[in-house]
Amino acid sequence: MLKESHSRIYARVCRPSWRTWPGVCVWLFVASTASAQQSVDELKRLTLEELTQVDITTATRVPATVWDTPAAVYVITQDDIRRSGATSLPEILRLAPGIEVMRIDSSHWAVGIRGFADQFSKSVLVLIDGRSVYTPLFAGVYWQVQDTVLEDIDHIEIIRGPGGTVWGSNAVNGVINIITKSARDTAGTLVSATSGSLNHGIGEVRYGSATDTSAYRVYGKAFARGPQDHAMGGDYDDWREAQGGFRADWTQGPDSITVQGDAYRTVDGSQIQIASFTPPFTSIVNGDVTFTGANILARWKREFAPKSDFTLQVYWDHTGQTGPQAGDVRDTVDVDFVEQLPLPRNRLVFGGGARVSPDRFTQVVASTNFIPADSTLNLFSAFVQDEIAVSRAVSVTLGSKVEHNSYTGLEVQPTARLRWNQPGRQTAWAAITRAVRTPARIDRDFDLFLLAHGTPPIVFAQVVGNSDFESVPLLGTEAGYRALFGPRLSLDVAAFHNRYDGLNGLGNTTIASVPGPGVPHIVGTLPWVNAVDGTTDGVEITPDWQAAPWWQLRGSYSYLHLDLHTRPGLTDLTSERTYLGSSPNHQVVVTSQFTLPRRIDFDQTFRHISALPAQLVPAYNTVDVRLGWRATRAVEVSLVGRNMLDPSHPEFGTVPTGLVGIKRSVYAQARWMR
Repeated sequence: MLKESHSRIYARVCRPSWRTWPGVCVWLFVASTASAQQSVDELKRLTLEELTQVDITTATRVPATVWDTPAAVYVITQDDIRRSGATSLPEILRLAPGIEVMRIDSSHWAVGIRGFADQFSKSVLVLIDGRSVYTPLFAGVYWQVQDTVLEDIDHIEIIRGPGGTVWGSNAVNGVINIITKSARDTAGTLVSATSGSLNHGIGEVRYGSATDTSAYRVYGKAFARGPQDHAMGGDYDDWREAQGGFRADWTQGPDSITVQGDAYRTVDGSQIQIASFTPPFTSIVNGDVTFTGANILARWKREFAPKSDFTLQVYWDHTGQTGPQAGDVRDTVDVDFVEQLPLPRNRLVFGGGARVSPDRFTQVVASTNFIPADSTLNLFSAFVQDEIAVSRAVSVTLGSKVEHNSYTGLEVQPTARLRWNQPGRQTAWAAITRAVRTPARIDRDFDLFLLAHGTPPIVFAQVVGNSDFESVPLLGTEAGYRALFGPRLSLDVAAFHNRYDGLNGLGNTTIASVPGPGVPHIVGTLPWVNAVDGTTDGVEITPDWQAAPWWQLRGSYSYLHLDLHTRPGLTDLTSERTYLGSSPNHQVVVTSQFTLPRRIDFDQTFRHISALPAQLVPAYNTVDVRLGWRATRAVEVSLVGRNMLDPSHPEFGTVPTGLVGIKRSVYAQARWMR
């Protein structure tokens, strides 16, 4: 009866006056045509109840449901990825609460969790199937080279808050673990193509096969993306990549083995300001930075009994880059093992690992260098964590990770967590954790000249690494509550207070007159030091409402407050102001998903980001939309629009020629899977 009523209202109000009442008419059209339940051949979507039962491993290194995890955890499913219309990993991460994802230009992103977003995400540990993609050269992640076939992602687990106890250094503000599907789940053929105004062309091909005990897949992917909006001209930031890889899985009795690998070549258009010791002393270079890389990972898991198993993982990762300012080649070998033992009223997890990572820096211009050029970083670690069942409803988790690194020696990262499962699908939790970001080569070995004054007397600012630079510790206090109010409504709330000691900043300047090379000049040397202390406080609220069988509403609100101060005796306040003005105090995300008859999806995402004064970025609102049609069981086509509210807007950062506008873009996607 309700459906018929909607139809009559739609016919009476909207057909003659669609332009007068567009919002009302869209809602009435959906309500009048949506069936109570889609046919069984629709792509399956996890219900709220099913989603809470998904096993996650990132928080504790062993499988546990969301309800049994005393941490701020969020899971992005494959269906979320498909319906977002995203074409890159940073775009997908925008679906999660508490994450700042701002685009700098076509190929560069600033990503952070609970503050401190920057181009390299130095306070976040990012993993792909357990392989760390954190680079110790610039202390962070090259987002422009992190890619895979998005349809092969099973889910993404995001831990907001420190994860150093199980993952070690650099898991300071959070952990992002991108987990791909088993080869057994990707048997068959996939062909996907995307083209549009900014995504000029994205092509993916994947083939897989499976038997009773083994499975494999191979894939190839390539894309070409155009530049963003540059008010000062110089459309330098085109972005191209070719990548291929494989995965094979074997299962025999209690043993399972995975071997996988990837190889890629990425050409990243960049704009760089380079100083020189001869006139004109500085120049703006638009040029390509070429990244090449390959990796291979092997994992062996043996199950002894329920909740008793052993996992050994080994990977090798090769990365290289060449560009107009610098070059670098790095090889990383990592060995890691984890074992869990079920004890009476306890769940004991322990493990250890070792990593060796040599690299060689190539100096291209006189004003940029790492000294020494060759360096080898070693890391050895062990951890133990014990979950103690105090009662059927209450558990306490105690643990610590102990590491030894090449720069600061021994680092200890303990945690204590409390979980209280209440009747009716409710969980309350609290935690206190210590985590550290250990120094990288940029903190210790960097040597960079920038032009400060271009007319006689010529003055250069020299930013140098500091052998006394120490780890940056975080002491994080968190608490949260999650509840399922019936089958259609859930709520997740998390609050935190983090204390940081010794964030990166610039020390006091020393002045020297230099006769050469080139024209005589004056150099003001500024070392990296542990310069800024302070706290951050925030809250993240994430409701999820199945408003109707055909309508899903999700939202998140994230509030962040930073209270930072430069240490006494230091005169430079730039770092403090940059930290304070580079993280949004408020973020709002609302996602609406309509699942319509005839296998049609209509999805919209609204985002509000508050101003970033240090980046000269005002507050902005934007909307992404996707209209998808599953023409047959094998074929799906969709039309996606991003940033639909304005032609372009800046989101983060400046380049030498000013802010970059992130364009409105429209593209079509077609996917065939059999």
